[in-house]
Amino acid sequence: MTDTRFENLADSLLEALEEGIGDHADAELQGGVLTVEGADGTWIVNKHAPTGQIWLSSPKSGARHYAYEAGSGLWRDTRGGADLLATLSAELGVALEWRPA
Repeated sequence: MTDTRFENLADSLLEALEEGIGDHADAELQGGVLTVEGADGTWIVNKHAPTGQIWLSSPKSGARHYAYEAGSGLWRDTRGGADLLATLSAELGVALEWRPA
């Protein structure tokens, strides 16, 4: 994946997350870092351009790295497991959707 493609996908994802979560929790996106303040703590979702990944720091599931899987259009946990939207949806109790541009 090119750097430009990663940036476009990551920015689109983070904007969709801020919008989807914002009605249910305090969510703020600044400089490629989404901070979500919830009842159970603080979630940080950020893009990591050197690895082409989205990184998640969660008070529930800990630190995770997600890589974009073009075939499915999902950001998949690099250690196996659920995609990013499924993880955040379950942890925050919010239905989240995103479609790659």
